[in-house]
Amino acid sequence: MDYIEDGKNVLMGTYGRFPIVLERGEGPWVWDTEGKRYLDFTCGISVNNLGQCHPAIVQAVQKQAAKMFHCSNLYWSIPQVALAEKLVSYSGLGKVFFCNSGAEANEGAIKLARKYFYDQGQTDKNEIITMVKSFHGRTLATLTATGQDKVKTGFAPLMPGFHYVPYNDFEGLAAAVNDRTCAVMMEPIQGEGGVYPADAGYLKKVRSLCEEKGLLLIFDEIQCGMGRTGTMFAYENYGVRPDIVTLAKALGGGLPMGAFIATDEVSASFGPGSHGSTFGGNPVAAAAGNAYLETVAEKHLLDNVKTVSAYLKDQLAAIDDSRIKEIRGMGLLLGMEMTVEVAPMVNSCLKQGLLLLNAGPNVIRFLPPLNITEELVDSAVAILKKVFKEEA
Repeated sequence: MDYIEDGKNVLMGTYGRFPIVLERGEGPWVWDTEGKRYLDFTCGISVNNLGQCHPAIVQAVQKQAAKMFHCSNLYWSIPQVALAEKLVSYSGLGKVFFCNSGAEANEGAIKLARKYFYDQGQTDKNEIITMVKSFHGRTLATLTATGQDKVKTGFAPLMPGFHYVPYNDFEGLAAAVNDRTCAVMMEPIQGEGGVYPADAGYLKKVRSLCEEKGLLLIFDEIQCGMGRTGTMFAYENYGVRPDIVTLAKALGGGLPMGAFIATDEVSASFGPGSHGSTFGGNPVAAAAGNAYLETVAEKHLLDNVKTVSAYLKDQLAAIDDSRIKEIRGMGLLLGMEMTVEVAPMVNSCLKQGLLLLNAGPNVIRFLPPLNITEELVDSAVAILKKVFKEEA
């Protein structure tokens, strides 16, 4: 059976898919339908942060699926409450709303920010400043919030009320604030835009600006959160705390799960009927999320992220190739910018048994599992070196 050709006949062509069909996985490894094994340094774009089929997550999903698949949010659900308690405890914020994806989480955060100022009687305070090269999703609101023109072509008219400033440019941000601004929305580490971390001190300045001007600060941690930087939330590395943080990807341990967390004061603007999601906080997905967070906390994986990420960065920096411009990022979200387009190298690594992603045309992105070992880093770097030599 030709799954690729069959897929082309029945699936919309919205993805530039690699020419393999993945069938199963275990830990950092995945296998295609031909039986070939690949070392996965993509984690489903930072979703399978513990690798494939982690025993704790599998057991939690099986146990909950045998009890109840779905519970309407008109009723309380034990796994959902337990997961919300963990997120509130780890974040230091007030209350959680569950949804199904990162785009939904960001959409909800945008709504909440506008509703908060509406409730304060500031009905004209509804504009949001986001960053150039940001990525916040593909709904009409979140693609408008995204600071990349390529995702917006063909979808006009777009949602009004968004303005864009260069990332890490505090003066530019401060100058863009006006009487209609209600929030600043940004990724502590830009992922899709090229793996750009915030400069030291930048987020503290942004936090102070928001307090001075009476704005809300929204952090999009959909890709960089949930332990990927060596702390549960990326903003912990900068010593700041947002008013709203959005999550998805790794939160569900591999199942669809999104959320946003806000302070108690801001959360109060979402009362009955103000927002909703039929599948948000689904018991099975919430059970997987609980197992994920418990494993990250109990197994000291955050320490492993810090240790192995430093090792990976050192090994990448040691590659002698004049096409490498810069290696940047934080934790196990790293990018290697090159002077040439990286798609041929990513494709060659695939043929050699290593799964990588790009982040724009000139950046190779590294997203290995949080429990990856230095030995497997060596294996990945060896393949990369071989490909670089062959592509020179």
